[in-house]
Amino acid sequence: MSPQLTPNSINVLFTHLPHIFLFFLSTFAFFALTKIMGFRVKSLLAAFLLILCNSKEVACINVSANAHADHDYYQFLLANGLARTPPMGWSSWNHFQCYVDETTVKTTADALVSTGLAALGYKYVNIDDCWAEENRDSNGNLRARHSTFPSGIKALADYVHSRGLKLGIYSDAGYASCSKKMPGSLWREEQDARTFAQWGVDYLKYDNCYHDGSNPQERYARMSFALRKAGRPILYSICEWGEEYPAKWAGWYGNAWRTTGDIKDSWESLTSIADENNKWGRYAGPGRWNDPDMLEVGNGGMSLEEYRSHFSIWALMKAPLVIGCDVRSAGKETLRILSNKEVIEVNQDALGIQGRKIRSLEGLEIWAGPLTRERMVVVLWNRRGSLAHVSVKWKEIGLSPFNPVMVRDLWAHSFVSMQKLYGLTAEVAPHACKMYVLTSRRRNEAKAKV
Repeated sequence: MSPQLTPNSINVLFTHLPHIFLFFLSTFAFFALTKIMGFRVKSLLAAFLLILCNSKEVACINVSANAHADHDYYQFLLANGLARTPPMGWSSWNHFQCYVDETTVKTTADALVSTGLAALGYKYVNIDDCWAEENRDSNGNLRARHSTFPSGIKALADYVHSRGLKLGIYSDAGYASCSKKMPGSLWREEQDARTFAQWGVDYLKYDNCYHDGSNPQERYARMSFALRKAGRPILYSICEWGEEYPAKWAGWYGNAWRTTGDIKDSWESLTSIADENNKWGRYAGPGRWNDPDMLEVGNGGMSLEEYRSHFSIWALMKAPLVIGCDVRSAGKETLRILSNKEVIEVNQDALGIQGRKIRSLEGLEIWAGPLTRERMVVVLWNRRGSLAHVSVKWKEIGLSPFNPVMVRDLWAHSFVSMQKLYGLTAEVAPHACKMYVLTSRRRNEAKAKV
């Protein structure tokens, strides 16, 4: 990914314009004199240019300075262990939107623990929009809305931490949040980052509403460096909605970036967002993830089969698994989907390679991706409205058709075959999927174990 121009880089450029002109003038003189005087003068002119570039009066430009700074921040994020695998947790927005308060957050943290979801990796408890007062205090600081968060964010963070979880918060790279009910952080990045760090915040979702029209790469970079300066490891989730192709640049600044607009609790939204996020798979990896938005599982707008497809595809794509329903009242089927340990293990696999769509024909799709220990995950997805047979050939996903493959069904929690050759066919219900982990076995190894 190429470095982007920032206000600092533009200032550096104009500061050194005279030096740039002198450099190119000297270079022109070098080639002109060598043409006239021949080879013997080349070494003298080369020495002159070297002295010129190293003199105190004329500073040579290091055009990669911003790239180094970006790389340093990326290394900082990784060094602190942030998002080495896709983040998991809960967010208030999909279910509660602006109707969230500290009691809801505390009881949700309790529910994550009591249901066993926290033990499976759902660690972040994220407050979305509407948590702050409409106006800052006399010192210009953000402050929690007294009517809904009377104890303040610091006390709430302490409570969440006491449950073994982490607290996330929301702000916006504009003058106001998307609800227009609280201030944004535009041009207040360092002040707000310090505030979040002082409160003990662990995660920041940074939205994209009501900004000044400036380049999002500059606005998101400012908050990125402000968070670093604040000194506390805070997972940085860039919510730019995919408008300026953040997959190409956001990995220098944050741990995750939205590739799409907001998800809705519908089949049409689920499938279109999955297809959009699929385009950007090559940019994801440990510490930096494509984010197709939160999970709608349990909110009631789709069938259980559709929710299983939703969870399976998000897991395969290495998307952040952020629950968007009310965990406190979630039914058994919802919890069974969200707590499928085998599917979660695919999402959290240390290899960190996003699975991709391999084939699509008349609503029947194959999605696949590599895992550690030379395994593969495969999803057979039926996007039709009727029962269908979906097939995959081993050679389509890079496996030898002649080596036996051990096939594990992640929703049935059972082995389909211990030595399957050539490929696999499954009967798949409408809008449903089958999800497998494939382990290739050498022929002589398989024979030895029979």
